Amino acid sequence: MSEGAKANGLAGGCLCGGVRFLAAERPDGVITCHCGQCRRFHGHFGAYVTVPRDTVFFDADGTLAWYRSSDFAERGFCSRCGSSLFWKGDASDQIEIAAGSLDQPTGLVTLKHGYVADKADYYEIRDGLEQAPGSTEAV
Repeated sequence: MSEGAKANGLAGGCLCGGVRFLAAERPDGVITCHCGQCRRFHGHFGAYVTVPRDTVFFDADGTLAWYRSSDFAERGFCSRCGSSLFWKGDASDQIEIAAGSLDQPTGLVTLKHGYVADKADYYEIRDGLEQAPGSTEAV
């Protein structure tokens, strides 16, 4: 990996440091997901950045584990501290990285909300950003 990729990328990891990574390609911004699976995986709605899988490099991944959360996707987490880190669809060359796992500052902004039809009843979305009832692909 070039020094330029390291300088422009986004580093991140889990709470205990067992997983550390660098996303060498900067995403456009953060997209939130309010589906039931993301709410359970993160303890609230999910916030993700999307990058090509082949641009994510690991400095440490000894505690990285994957859970098959559906028949078409897996979720990555730290098996030691439990931090939720990734979502990847089987048919995609992209990976979703949990925005909360990124080292600060990121310089990113939230772009839109997805699966708002499934959001929990204890909060409202009032930030004026685009909202899709299902996937943000429809936005």
